[in-house]
Parts: sequence; structure tokens; C-alpha cells
Amino acid sequence: MKLDTLQRPISSRIRFWVIAALMIAIYYWAIQGMQFEGLQQTAGTVSKSILTGFLHPDWSFVYIPEGEDLLRGLLDTLVISILGTVVAAVTCIPFAFWASSNMSRQWAVSGSGKVVLSIIRVFPEIIVAILFIKAVGPGSFAGVLALGIHSIGMLAKLYAETIENIDPGPEEALLACGANRLQVLRYAVLPQVIPQFLSYSIYRFEINIRSATTLGLVGAGGIGTPLIFALQVRNWNRVGIILLGIILLIILTDLVSGWLRKRII
Repeated sequence: MKLDTLQRPISSRIRFWVIAALMIAIYYWAIQGMQFEGLQQTAGTVSKSILTGFLHPDWSFVYIPEGEDLLRGLLDTLVISILGTVVAAVTCIPFAFWASSNMSRQWAVSGSGKVVLSIIRVFPEIIVAILFIKAVGPGSFAGVLALGIHSIGMLAKLYAETIENIDPGPEEALLACGANRLQVLRYAVLPQVIPQFLSYSIYRFEINIRSATTLGLVGAGGIGTPLIFALQVRNWNRVGIILLGIILLIILTDLVSGWLRKRII
């Protein structure tokens, strides 16, 4: 008993130091790959200008009656996020049933669905947005399509996992009573998964509202368009008010979506 109690701390210490040595080696290797050539001579001046702009935001940009302003950009971003989420939440339902292992008798069917969803998730929103800008032109429509298509991959994956975890009891009872597949889907599957579907959709909307703020950087509409223009001309006061607006929009979105998820679940 005493030998066991002595050997266990020794083996634990050895394991700890081996892991620590591996972590140090990995960090050292990663740092060696970084090329740092020092700060530029204008770094201090530029940093001071950025900080001054953030502390003194351009409040006149909040609302401009005759042109593009902060409120219109935030509203455009919100609309892009809502439409993109709705498109994905509806379109991904067939993909979710396709990728669910308990909805098909052959593994190859659900396996192929999972592969398709993995392929959709490979490309980030900004790459998808660039492709749609080339196809349909710059603007909010490209942003909606980019968010909608990209969100299908993740939402359908979550939907499929929800379908796979349903209680099989109601389905078996309906099948025993002679119900067909559509009736089983209507009365046994959908009532169990719809609340979780709505919760995942709202959560995805929170992610899309953040993504939509950056899609404008490549011309896909939203608040990102005036943000990139302000960055290009180094109008730090306008950059400050735009970032402040984005922060407030995201905070409000998180509060509302969190309240909705609690009500649903």
C-alpha cells in the first residue's frame, strides 16, 4: 500500500513535467516561426490618433437625413442577419433529415449528408460573400445569400443531432398503430425537435449579426461598408462611432435572443 501511494505521485509528476516540456517546446517552435522586425516609426502617432478617435466619436454620423449614416448601416446589418438566418433555418431542414442516421435505413445515405454539410462548412462567410458578389453584384443581397448558405452547414448539423437524439417511443407507437412515414414525422418527430430547432436558429442569428458586420468590408452591405471607408481615409472619429454602434447592437441582440431562447425552451 505504501509503495503504491509513493509510486502514484512520482508517476503523476513525471507525466506533468513531460506535458509541460512538450507545451514549452510547441510554444518555442511557434514563436520561432514569427518574424518580428520591430515597430514602425509612426506606430506611436497612429496609435495616439486611433485612441483619440475612439474617445471622441463622430456623433454627427449617427443620423444624416440625406445620406448614409450609422442607423441605416446598423439596420441594414440587422436585416441581412435576420434574412440570412431565416433562409438557413428553413433550407437546412431537408439536409438535417438527410444527415440523420435514425431517419434512413442505410448508413451511406446519412453519411453522404454529413459529408455535404462538412463541405458547406469549410468555406468562411467572407469567402462565400466574395463569390456571391461576383455572381449577383455587391450589396445586401450578396450578404444575405452568403450568411444563408454558410449557416446551412452548421444549423443542419445541429438539427441532425437533435433528430438523432429524439425519444423513439412515440415513433414506435405510431408505427405499431399503422401510421405512415409522413404521419410519424408530423406527430412524433416534429413536436420533439421544433423547440430545439428554434433555439438553435436564434443562437445562429447571434453569430450572423457579428458576421454581417464584417461582410460589408468586401462589399456585401451592412455597417461594414462605411467602416472600411472610414478606415481607408483614417477617419478615426467615424471609426469610433461605428464600433460603438456595433457593440450596442450586439449587446441588445444578445439580450433579446437570450430572453427568446428561455421562453422557447
